[in-house]
Amino acid sequence: MMKGYKNIKEVVGPLLVVENVENVQFDEHVEITIDKNDRRIGRVLEVEDDKAIIQLYESSMGVRPDETRVHFKGKPMSLKVSENMLGRVFDGKGNIRDEGPTLLSDIEMDVNGKVMNPLLREYPNQFLQTGISSIDVLNTLVVGQKLPIFSGAGLPHNELAAQIVRQAQVLDDDVDFAVVFCAMGISYEESRFFEDEFQRTGAIDRTVMFVNLANDPAIERILAPRMAITAAEYLAFEKDMHVVLVMSDMNYYAESLREISASRREIPGRRGYPGYMYTDLATLYERAGKLKNHNGSITMIPILSMPEDDKTHPIPDLTGYITEGQIILSRDLNQQNTLPPVDVLPSLSRLKDKGIGQGKTREDHADVMNQLFASYARGRETAELASILGEGSLSKIDRKYLEFARRFEDEFIGQGFYTNRNITDSLDLGWELLSILPKSELKRVRDVYLETYYIEEV
Repeated sequence: MMKGYKNIKEVVGPLLVVENVENVQFDEHVEITIDKNDRRIGRVLEVEDDKAIIQLYESSMGVRPDETRVHFKGKPMSLKVSENMLGRVFDGKGNIRDEGPTLLSDIEMDVNGKVMNPLLREYPNQFLQTGISSIDVLNTLVVGQKLPIFSGAGLPHNELAAQIVRQAQVLDDDVDFAVVFCAMGISYEESRFFEDEFQRTGAIDRTVMFVNLANDPAIERILAPRMAITAAEYLAFEKDMHVVLVMSDMNYYAESLREISASRREIPGRRGYPGYMYTDLATLYERAGKLKNHNGSITMIPILSMPEDDKTHPIPDLTGYITEGQIILSRDLNQQNTLPPVDVLPSLSRLKDKGIGQGKTREDHADVMNQLFASYARGRETAELASILGEGSLSKIDRKYLEFARRFEDEFIGQGFYTNRNITDSLDLGWELLSILPKSELKRVRDVYLETYYIEEV
């Protein structure tokens, strides 16, 4: 039974304080009626005695305490789900944003999800190919992993996200594949870029999009990722699909958390963000994974633009604790037009060893990965030395490492946003570059692989 009240005591930013309420529960779905043509949604954020604090997912502009009616629905916020969501575009509240037909479904799922029992989790161990050499070979993504992309203002993380959506696939598996893409706080031009790009390449047919624009209510960004994860859970665990969930930009989500915290007059934590931000982010990130006795999975790629490129900022810092590594974009590589500008040395995939090797990628993958890391690190050091002393001061072997580093950035990392390399092509290119160096320098590769893959000079 839906309960209705006209007892709004106070309006503070996106929050309403309603008094003299009965049997109201935390997280309960709320409908706020301004007039017959203006209805907005929210949720119960806090209950104390006969008072309830309601968080609006829309602007509080026009809310008149003496005339606005508040209806408590008696259940949490839910999303109607169906396989017909694929190919469709929704807003941050789960409403259809494209011009397609109404989604017919009798299935509704709580957007807050269910706690995933750790004992029922299956350890991620299956390779997921993105077609991007710097990720597939050096920072391998595994099905069911949470691997964020740390970017910065002005860096092409949107282009990288679109490339992953277009190219991602699970090899040698007959399980259906889908992508859920959640955009928060993006401009209209960015939204059109994603929609046009996915439609042009046909990726839209396997993609569900949730879009919150910059001019949409900021508070809606709290709801948008929960809608997207709920859709991903349905496709993964009810329809047995491998789902890649891309969420951009988590920085805007955290800013909305800070706005709500300030409205509630809470004691701020680091840089004004609420002290519970770690817990809140964990409630999102920990909904990804792979379950035993289920064919489907959710692989999560959150994208966040680090304020002032600071990895110690609370948002990337807390994200790094919860997730299993990070892909870091480099401003220097971007300035020299090495795209996508993945900085492979500080990037890390903690589960990469579980998804590579014989039967998954190729038997030489681990050795190639380790040797490329070591050789590129020395090549970078040599480049710094050359910039100080000049290339004329370098030894013959140093010049080889310098040539390797330059070609590695130009050819291996800088493949562009529209080149899709399978893992075999990426590994072969790695061997081609390693063959610039004398065989005696490749100390991290076993002899059996050197004999098979090393390209001798003619």
